[in-house]
Amino acid sequence: MASSLVASIDNGLSHIAGLVDRPNLDYENIVIYSSWLLAAFEIWIYGRQIRMYSLKTAPKELGGVLPQELFDKAQIYGRDKTRYALMKAAFDSVLSFLLIRMHVYSRTWDASGRFMDACGLGQDRTVTHSLLWISFLTMLTALPGIPWSYYYTFVIEEKHGFNKQTVGLWIADQVKTWALIAVIGLPFMAGFLRIIEAAGKNFVPWLMLFMVVVQLVLQIIYPIFIQPLFNKLTPLPAGEIRERVEKLSQKLGFPLTHLYQIDGSKRSSHSNAYFYGLPWSKHIVVYDTLMEKSSPAEVEAVLGHELGHWYFSHPTKLLLIAQSHLFFILTVFSVFINNTALYRSFHFDPRLATHNPAGGPQPIMIGFMLFQLVLEPLDTVVKFGMNAVTRKYEYQADEFGVQLGMKDDLKEALIKLHKNNLSSPHNDPLYSAYHHSHPTLPERLRAMDSYKPSSGLKLRGEKEL
Repeated sequence: MASSLVASIDNGLSHIAGLVDRPNLDYENIVIYSSWLLAAFEIWIYGRQIRMYSLKTAPKELGGVLPQELFDKAQIYGRDKTRYALMKAAFDSVLSFLLIRMHVYSRTWDASGRFMDACGLGQDRTVTHSLLWISFLTMLTALPGIPWSYYYTFVIEEKHGFNKQTVGLWIADQVKTWALIAVIGLPFMAGFLRIIEAAGKNFVPWLMLFMVVVQLVLQIIYPIFIQPLFNKLTPLPAGEIRERVEKLSQKLGFPLTHLYQIDGSKRSSHSNAYFYGLPWSKHIVVYDTLMEKSSPAEVEAVLGHELGHWYFSHPTKLLLIAQSHLFFILTVFSVFINNTALYRSFHFDPRLATHNPAGGPQPIMIGFMLFQLVLEPLDTVVKFGMNAVTRKYEYQADEFGVQLGMKDDLKEALIKLHKNNLSSPHNDPLYSAYHHSHPTLPERLRAMDSYKPSSGLKLRGEKEL
């Protein structure tokens, strides 16, 4: 039964491969036209949101808590950020068009091959060539974005009083980020290519296993080696906040291992709190800015919301959704991996789709990069879907906080975060659905007013609330 199912799937994928590998399919123009349509859609959405900043009064849910002066500041900040995002989206679209029309992908492949020859890097040619090519492409696509990042940090964030970084710290962050990409990304890509090379057409389950292991390893090493490169984590000082958080964790059965304070104020005055870790060992991190601007009860309420995500297994569910999406992507990629029409459309030698003229295995990385360009418009649909899921989870976590008896403190904490972060008071529904993983504050306040203080929720090891 299982073997017949596998055979049917293989036959179906082979049939699809035949349909998408036709000489008359011009993938280059398909990618260009679809990317322009996507860019037009995103710019239209930004335009819808920009109109929201012309409104002169706060939503009724915030009318009594958001002073007019603060409302005006939030509107100006939101307009500046959205105009920046609109211009950045337009710039990225033009850059993407130029990279394709100027045949940068194929020319960079040829240039990296000549560089290898000049350096005498003939051993293990395919994987080395692929890693060198992806490194060149990453630099070509990322370098134009550096001035944009600088402008956002030192012009927009500085103008509105949020930036706390020095230029030196910002440069150090850029260098560290690029170093991490090289140290982690290149070995990962090498393993990615080796697995496909070794497993052949049955690479999908093996590659899935590899990626799951990598994600688990990153969960372990991130707080130990990566986070300290950017921020300092220190044990949360003894006091009311620590006592409240530890008592809440014990009450919920949350496997709290460490409770940290992070020096987020060294880069920004924005506030946040989060938890991370493996199922049996969790760590809570509270931003120093949140502690400075909120009462102990409000900090507890924010963490009560975060622990609601843990209680309902939201991180695990999101992980499963992400793995399902990844499995879908890899399965579709298995159809495109030897697509000669795809290689030809982007001015690569079509023979590279089936073999390497130099004698080694085929350069799988080319097919994967081109496949991502073809599949990019699907990200729009995925983005809407994922935001819908995460927004639902945010409502559930808010309701959890209400059921813990923290409604007033949670509302006050969210309002303070909204004020301190100068979050946009008004949001276009379509813009919000596309860009926001969280409901807007007015939506959350309305929803919390409809929740009952207790709905028979059972705490782990305790009686009903």
